[in-house]
Amino acid sequence: MSPPTALARPAARHGWARAVAAVLTGLAVMVLVAALGLWAAGASGLPAGAFPRVVAATLVTAVGGSVEVSGDAGVFAESRAGLTVLPLSVTLAGALVLGDGFLRPLRHRAVASAGELAGWAARIAVLWLAALTGLAFAARQTFAVDTAGGPLGDLSGLLDASPRAGFTTDVPLTVLFGLLWLAGVLLLALLVARGAPLPGRLLRFQESVRPAAHAMVVLLLACVALGLGTALVAAATRGHAPATFALVLLGLPNVSWVGLTVGLGATWDGRVDGPFGLPMPHVLDRILRAPHTSALNMRSLTDYDGRMWWLVVAVAVLLLAVAFRMAVRSPARVRLWQHAVHLGVALALTVLMICLTCRVSAHFGLSLLGIGDLGGGLSGELFLMPRLWQTVGLGALWGLLAGFLGGLPARRVHRGGRVEGPFRSG
Repeated sequence: MSPPTALARPAARHGWARAVAAVLTGLAVMVLVAALGLWAAGASGLPAGAFPRVVAATLVTAVGGSVEVSGDAGVFAESRAGLTVLPLSVTLAGALVLGDGFLRPLRHRAVASAGELAGWAARIAVLWLAALTGLAFAARQTFAVDTAGGPLGDLSGLLDASPRAGFTTDVPLTVLFGLLWLAGVLLLALLVARGAPLPGRLLRFQESVRPAAHAMVVLLLACVALGLGTALVAAATRGHAPATFALVLLGLPNVSWVGLTVGLGATWDGRVDGPFGLPMPHVLDRILRAPHTSALNMRSLTDYDGRMWWLVVAVAVLLLAVAFRMAVRSPARVRLWQHAVHLGVALALTVLMICLTCRVSAHFGLSLLGIGDLGGGLSGELFLMPRLWQTVGLGALWGLLAGFLGGLPARRVHRGGRVEGPFRSG
């Protein structure tokens, strides 16, 4: 028997020119999203021409790089700060563009050797490494903190304690995590794209991995799309358009994916204290701005607004939809319990990723002569942390149930990818 036509096609051209185009396009999209988001958040007014360096720092954090916040407040004072947050809108935009650039030359292929895929990925990685290094060295800046007006300003001047804050990057860690991020993006692109070629030895795994991985990407993108629609309606009806667009362009997946886990029944613990300007929805600010740690879950959301129960309905509908899509894209021989297991594992891993990437931790403060935070608008704290294993467990349970229920109607739908052998529907 002659091999399929797709196997006989010559290798696509994917040399250095295509690699340069893929990396530059990805960077350009990330810079655009980050710059517009920071501009909407008011960062364009930063002193000393710091805006481009803040954009560079945002890109570094978006790919998992390490940005260290530091402070200096003179001889008698100490300033301290810390920030851990991923601007996932920038991350998502870069991942989608880079993934598409990686897959584009490989389209219309059924099989590609491991050496060919590794060589193509290595070209992109070399260029990405150079870009990361440049961003890491560019993302450095120091600011003078204005304390004028009030007792704090007088005291700071008397004790030579004019506070300064800045940020810098850990170049080796930035390069390491940035390359790991790229590897994850390229691997996920191969797993998700139905037409992407795989090495022959891995083809047997695609019937269990690809449909579930694709379903999870569709679920995450659908959550972002629903969040975008909600944000645009809020901007049109309630005002505060700049803050809303800053949220959309910097942290929309952060909020949408946390909302997904809350709809599954998860709880996040958090607190907001001080004059933080991080973009977040008003409902989260109201729930978390308390003198003690607050629980963000369906109970606290519905106590604030009873209509929040619709979040559970939306999550259930989305899960059933992607479960049905996964079952339809799977070979017909896959049984119902296998659909349930595939989606349960996939959703548990997806929820784990959300818990690791959507955590927020920020703190800044100024103390004089070792006496606590002085306040006066110069101290604050923000954190949002998941109850990890509870959340992952809920994801697994929801995935098992949705995978089983979504596979039931798919049994009546004609499905491709049938594999030779006895058919068992149960």
